[in-house]
Amino acid sequence: MRNSKKLKIAVIVGTRPNFIKLAPLIAALSKSPRFQTKIINTNQHYDRQMSDVFFKELKIKNPDYNLKIKPGTQGQQTGEIIIKLEKIYAKEKFDMVIVIGDVTSTLAGALAAKQLHIKVAHIEAGMRSYNKEMPEEINRTLTDHMSDILLCPTKTAADNLKKENITKNIYVVGDLMHKTLMQNIKLTKKSSILTKLKLKPKKYILLTIHRQSNTDNKTNLSNIIKAIIKSKEPTVFPIHPRTKKLLTKIKIPKTNTLKIIDPLGYIDMLTLEKNAKKILTDSGGIQKEAYWLKIPCITLRDDTEWVETVENKWNILVGTNQNKIIKAIKNFLPPRKQKKYQIDKNTCKKILETLSKI
Repeated sequence: MRNSKKLKIAVIVGTRPNFIKLAPLIAALSKSPRFQTKIINTNQHYDRQMSDVFFKELKIKNPDYNLKIKPGTQGQQTGEIIIKLEKIYAKEKFDMVIVIGDVTSTLAGALAAKQLHIKVAHIEAGMRSYNKEMPEEINRTLTDHMSDILLCPTKTAADNLKKENITKNIYVVGDLMHKTLMQNIKLTKKSSILTKLKLKPKKYILLTIHRQSNTDNKTNLSNIIKAIIKSKEPTVFPIHPRTKKLLTKIKIPKTNTLKIIDPLGYIDMLTLEKNAKKILTDSGGIQKEAYWLKIPCITLRDDTEWVETVENKWNILVGTNQNKIIKAIKNFLPPRKQKKYQIDKNTCKKILETLSKI
């Protein structure tokens, strides 16, 4: 480390997946004498059930800054985050900014840093679905091309960067989400969510929907819900605030099989994932968690950045086609044996060692 001084780092977070990845990272950074770290929460997920509860459950220290950005379009939120971050960056004089994943906060955090000539490290670099209609794809691609250190979860991700002529400072470090899952899986035994919802293990489907392509499109969302109801499988649906807003505009057939509930904290959600018969989702993170928990995953998208889950036949892409969704619910079964990937017990150590090199 230059001059053996402490490296002053800002970690930018703002959404549920960010908080899950933040937990083991901030614990490791806080224990190290080499780093002085501050957490900046943009509050992109402004719903308390999708933000505050994660800090409490995962025992993450309270953010040093909360930007409290307002709900709005991606452009509005990006602009507001950049304006507020520039002031904090200028005041704190960070040596490096760490951004995580592919959300609005990720891109805005990186842009604000580069404009002030602050180095950027991107955790979960190199992920690609190659669908440029996804805001997340634009966010992660632009962030990768302006980052100084690229911390990849898989070799596939590192190879993706090289295809785009990014050749320096690429490191395969593993996946922080796996670290968090392994640290907390035992706590699911204490969760009462199954009893509360009157669910029996392996007797229900878990559904999550939050991608813009589904939450901002009445036809897509309607197709998914109708397919779930037609399947007649008991289904529990923790609903994202954005999804809830659109769902009020859609006529849903009467049903006793679909149980719509409020968003859940990490431990209760992990409990539902672990005990589900199958998982239907458009989430990248939940695709991974389903794989690690050995739960068949049906992805409500036409593409995925987590290609290994599909290649290993534990995940199937069905888009929003009703017939494909119903068929997958009834018939999709993965192979008995599962290949391991993205598992590295030394992820945090590798990240800290890499950051120390600048």
